[in-house]
Amino acid sequence: MKSEVDVFFNDAMEHLSNLFSDGVAIIGVCASAVLIRGVANCLKNKLNEPPLIAVAEDGSAVVPLLGGHHGANDLARKIADFLEITPAITTAGDLRFGIALDEPPEGFVLANPENVKEFTASLLEGGSVAISSENNAVAPVCMPGFYRWLQESKLPFLENAKLRISLASKQISGSTEHLVFHPQNYAVGVGCERGTEPEELISLVRNTLQENLIAPESVALVVSLDLKADEQAVHAVAERLNCPARFFDADSLEAQTSRLQNPSEIVFQEVGCHGVAEGSALAATGDSGILRVPKVKSNGSSGVGRATCAIAKATECLNPETIGRPQGTLFIVGTGPGSPQWRLPESEKMLRKATDWVGYGLYLDLISDLHNGQELHPFNLGQEEIRVRHALKLAAQGKTVALVSSGDPGIYAMSTLVFELLERGEQEGSDPLEWQRVRVEAAPGISALQAANARIGAPMGHDFCTISLSDLLTPWETIERRIKTAAEGDFVIAFYNPVSRRRTTQLAQAREILLQHRPSGTSVILARNLGRVEEKVQVITLENLDPTQVDMLTVVLVGSSQTRRLQLLNGEVKVYTPRGYANKQ
Repeated sequence: MKSEVDVFFNDAMEHLSNLFSDGVAIIGVCASAVLIRGVANCLKNKLNEPPLIAVAEDGSAVVPLLGGHHGANDLARKIADFLEITPAITTAGDLRFGIALDEPPEGFVLANPENVKEFTASLLEGGSVAISSENNAVAPVCMPGFYRWLQESKLPFLENAKLRISLASKQISGSTEHLVFHPQNYAVGVGCERGTEPEELISLVRNTLQENLIAPESVALVVSLDLKADEQAVHAVAERLNCPARFFDADSLEAQTSRLQNPSEIVFQEVGCHGVAEGSALAATGDSGILRVPKVKSNGSSGVGRATCAIAKATECLNPETIGRPQGTLFIVGTGPGSPQWRLPESEKMLRKATDWVGYGLYLDLISDLHNGQELHPFNLGQEEIRVRHALKLAAQGKTVALVSSGDPGIYAMSTLVFELLERGEQEGSDPLEWQRVRVEAAPGISALQAANARIGAPMGHDFCTISLSDLLTPWETIERRIKTAAEGDFVIAFYNPVSRRRTTQLAQAREILLQHRPSGTSVILARNLGRVEEKVQVITLENLDPTQVDMLTVVLVGSSQTRRLQLLNGEVKVYTPRGYANKQ
């Protein structure tokens, strides 16, 4: 049974809440009340609610509970068709007319959704509706999918009716009697110098759209050369237009040279194609696309423009998912000691967003409850640089990659190696800066030292430091000097990588150094497999610290001379290091 399940979870209510908060459509084969209770605390804005659908266990009913006009009603109809039943749709407009006017087909955008409620009320009161387009045709052959969506409904159509529905690429003001839809069949190609201020490119694109009477909602995507994949100005334009950014290699843009109106030899010499703005716009709209607006250059704050844009129009709506490729993203994710309850929400969100997971095989196994179709790339212990290179290579292909670390990725883990490789620039391929155009984000995790500290009390309640005893990357002489310095400074010390199969003497040497500077009865905490079923935390003394009791899954905390051991009435032992509040006046 286990192999047939994609995702495991311990708390159904928490799982439902997380999915709903992330905008994931939910279909529950259970009582409606279960789903409602699970998402109750997430109900804030109905305009952003994903579909929430209840299906009876015997298949006798399907009820769209939330997100009716965000896909729930349509999804409920599809489920009902499969089950050969009638969906329990309760929204008045859908029941009467079989259509949700604020949920147009893919590739179309409603410009004035705030008017849908009154518009639908007028229809329910007996009003009729007329269809119009930019050329005033009642049923134009262009954009047939949109008109089929309307014609397959039960809307009462009447030529010259007071209520109107328009399909237009140009900016039109809608009203409670006029719904305006825009087809997303425009691509905005942009180019800019490195470090161009986002506002310069935003202003250029905004003004160009206005001057050419093109509605911003008709822009399906912003496109450019892949050398600009990390350019903030390009992404700022895409964000302002509420559409994705996609990128092409120079060869793809060079293939558009014969269609360019402003080819440039200078641009060719610099980047390998004769036009970035025009070329990328034409590449995005395909062979049948036309250059609606040739290259326009910005003025710039100093009078010297640093940005260009061009606009191309396609004959059909554009699907950004099939055009160019996005900027790659590398999430460096810390998953904590190992248990789901110690994972941070940001880490889980990154893992869900990722298309690929890269990490040590054990670490990927520990997050299997979140796996939902991501491509897994497991590596053996000790292959740190190989796995980071692999993650960067995947991200450079436009994928969203999660590089998984246990604990916190910035503490003896993957973050530092990522940035080291980015600086070294030793990636394979002809472009030495390809990895640096990847967007890198890191999410913290609960480290082993934090988990051990919490489990046993508060031994790190005063000044502390961490030292790795692994001499694989750091000479033992350096490690030994740091131990002596920490011992002389009376720091509480967290030892990472205390022993391994081939390293069995370093912890014993560290103990001998510490015994020269603090009492033999100093408390030492051995915390193994934190957050997992096999977790074991014990308190011993410094003189009794035996390296054979420790392995690579253990973090060792050594108290300072001020660390105290407290036995509670129930026999439980706690360890803490006072900060000196007893002496505070």
